[in-house]
Amino acid sequence: MRGWLTLTLGLLAVVVGAVWTVQGLGYVGGSVMTDQRIWAVLGPVVILIGLVVLWRGLQARRRS
Repeated sequence: MRGWLTLTLGLLAVVVGAVWTVQGLGYVGGSVMTDQRIWAVLGPVVILIGLVVLWRGLQARRRS
């Protein structure tokens, strides 16, 4: 069971970051976040954080 929480949180961060990015770039409409530059910047940052968390979760699973 070791590492499942970090894998789940990392994957969630990657998905949320991707949604924020496409909303910030204006590809997904119907939101307050649409065409807002801040979300186009924060999205990739969240994706990178999510990838780091995923990597750490994979490392934890390999050690157990």
